[in-house]
Formats: sequence, C-alpha cells, structure tokens
Amino acid sequence: MESQVQRDDGQRAKTDERAGSGEPSAEGDVRRSQLAAYSAQGHHRKKTPKIEERREWARYSIAEYGVSERWACRTVNLNRCTYRRPARESDDLEIQHELRELAERHPRWGCRKMTHYLRNQGRRWNHKRIRRVYCEMALNLYRKPKKRLPARAAQALVVPAQPDRTWSLDFMSDTISGGRTFRTLNVIDDYNREALGIEIDISLPGERVIQVLERLMEWREGPQKIRMDNGPELISGRLENWAAEHNIELIHIQPGKPAQNAYIERFNRTFREEVLDAYIFDSLEEVRIVAEQWLQEYNQVRPHQSLEGLSPRQFAIHTVPVSFRENA
Repeated sequence: MESQVQRDDGQRAKTDERAGSGEPSAEGDVRRSQLAAYSAQGHHRKKTPKIEERREWARYSIAEYGVSERWACRTVNLNRCTYRRPARESDDLEIQHELRELAERHPRWGCRKMTHYLRNQGRRWNHKRIRRVYCEMALNLYRKPKKRLPARAAQALVVPAQPDRTWSLDFMSDTISGGRTFRTLNVIDDYNREALGIEIDISLPGERVIQVLERLMEWREGPQKIRMDNGPELISGRLENWAAEHNIELIHIQPGKPAQNAYIERFNRTFREEVLDAYIFDSLEEVRIVAEQWLQEYNQVRPHQSLEGLSPRQFAIHTVPVSFRENA
C-alpha cells in the first residue's frame, strides 16, 4: 500500500513538473493545429493579419474548442487588452468627403498631391491616416507597367548576297494641312535598297503590318529576315506567330540605337526631305499619290552612291544572275 502511494505521488510529481515546464499536452497540440488550419484556410497572406481578423480567430477558438482567453490570444499573437477593447467606429467621414471632392475635381491627382493640398488648406490629418482612407476608397491611380523587352543583341549590318534575303521596315509620321497626323510604314530590301512599299494611313497597328508584308510577298519572294525596331506594333505576339509560320526571323535592334537599322533610316531621311518636307498635303489620298510617284522614280531613276551610281532596279539587273531573276 505504501509503495502504491509512492508510485502515485511520483506520477503526480512528473505530471506537475511537465505542466510547470510549459510543455504542451497532446490535446493542446490538436487544438493548436486545428486553429492554425482554420486561420490559414483560404487566406494565404504574406502580410500580417489585421487585428480584427486575429480577434475573430481568438473568438472562434474560444467558442469552438473551449480554450482559455489567454491561450487563444497568445496563439494568434494578440494582446488581451486589444482583444477585450471594442472596435471604434470610423470617424473618417470628413476625410472621405474631402478626398472624394478632390478626386472629382482633379482625377489625375494622387495621394501625395492630395495630402499636400489638404495641409495647405489647414487640415492637420496625419499623412498615414489620409493614405489609409485613400486606399480604402480605392482612389489609387492606375499606372501602366512598362513592358520589359528581352535582351537585344547587336548584329552586324551586312549587305545580303541576294535580293529578298533581308528586309528592313520602320515607321514615320507627319501631318496634313488640317493638323491631322498620319503615319507611314516603309519597307525596303537591304540588298539594293529598293523600296518595296510605303503604306500610309492614320493608324497602322500590328495587324496592318502583317497585311502589308503578306501583300508584298505575293509578288516578291518571302524574306528570311526582317530587321525592325521595338515599337509596340513590332513586338506583338501576333506578328511573332506570323513570322514563325512563314519561317521568317525577326531581328529587333537594341532600344535607342537606330544606327543598327541604318538602311531604312537612310531611306527615311530621303523620303522626308524629298516628299514629306517638300509638299503641303491636304488629304491622305494626296499623300498616297505623291508617295507612289516618288517611289517609282526612286527605284528606277534616282542614282545611289552606295550602288555605284545606279538606281536600285538597275543595280539588281547588273548584279543578280538571270536564273535567279527568272525564279523570283
């Protein structure tokens, strides 16, 4: 009997020692895991949960699992005074009214400019409080992210050995007499600098670029490469897919280095000096007529210093083999 009492006392001492050391029990582990699963369900947050959320988690653990207030608050990292203190009603109505009026009068003003304006008007609200109300009202201005371009490697600018191996294209812009702006899409063959086409219109999106290239390929052999810059029309996925379907390599020059597309840049200068700056146009149709007439003269008559004083068509006749011209 005495040994039985000693064993009971020893077990009681071990139990008391375990409880005094703060070692969690199995039941506590289960409760903690269940509460963690509840708090994490559907909420994969990187930021610290708000106080109201942690207060709700503590209430849930007390009501659902019957744990103490101390244990629940410690689990969700919430002060017990904060847990007991009732949430204060928002008194930001005046700030909301001021911000709403400023947003209606000045739609492009951001939070910082509104804060400076309110300070100048004698409002002494804390800037962090204004920022909080500003975000709660969803007044944040949309900032279009800058599209990141892949790394562009510089490639040597060489003259192709035959026509229709490498084309170059670029955009230009000008205005008619009424002030309306128009654009031109210029395409040349790098072999003999022949101008393949000049497309003129108010807008020339990426789909229009594809139509121009397909129209040129109806009477010319399709190129192996096309050199261009990094304009939004020329980096679209639609153009890349079209080039992949036709086994055409798109060569994008490095941003801010137009000299890497020197052939088309030289053509643009000639076209601007002899056409765009030489005439005052009243309509797009007039621009198209003058550009088409100048294009024929440029390809057939105008001598080029880089082509031994010949025009592009004359240079092609003298240098391209007859068999290649017949196949083309």
